[in-house]
Amino acid sequence: MSTRDRIIETADRLFYQQGFEATSFADIASAVGISRGNFYHHFKTKDDILDAVINQRLVNTEQMLDHWEVTGNDPAERIRSFIHILIVNGEKIRKFGCPVGTLSSELAKLNHSAQSDAAGLFTLFRTWLGRQFSALGFGAKSDGLAMHILGRSQGVATLANAFDDNGFLQSEVTLMCDWLDSQIADLNRSAQS
Repeated sequence: MSTRDRIIETADRLFYQQGFEATSFADIASAVGISRGNFYHHFKTKDDILDAVINQRLVNTEQMLDHWEVTGNDPAERIRSFIHILIVNGEKIRKFGCPVGTLSSELAKLNHSAQSDAAGLFTLFRTWLGRQFSALGFGAKSDGLAMHILGRSQGVATLANAFDDNGFLQSEVTLMCDWLDSQIADLNRSAQS
């Protein structure tokens, strides 16, 4: 892995764990194990690092969504993969919150110019979930359902972090999957009548 890639990976982790504003050049350089001079060779400003982190998160999210497209047997299973990411990342979420939500919230509070770029991660999830609901046959309701499940997952992540409550996280994932099943059952009943 190149030094630049190590800087981005480390900055991503530190921005998530400490927050963007609280993380300094020195923090990142120290964690990577390079001098500040070497650091400045790769990134001139903290905003340059933030842009690289957001771009890397976009690439990683696209790869994860592409993987779910390939491995999921049907749209409902793919949506469940999204829901279950709360469990897969449960320990980190309980400790630091959702990486997408925490960064977007912090940048919004700072009125930072990169806030809309960070929100692009939510747009990726919204669009992808909307396609899954559309493929299930929900038509014009697909985007609303995508926003519902995206919003609910963010709420679950926030409360699981606030209360450090794994049981809550687990039960909410089950409830979201049950909700998805009931939406599909209702759609199928409507189609048969």
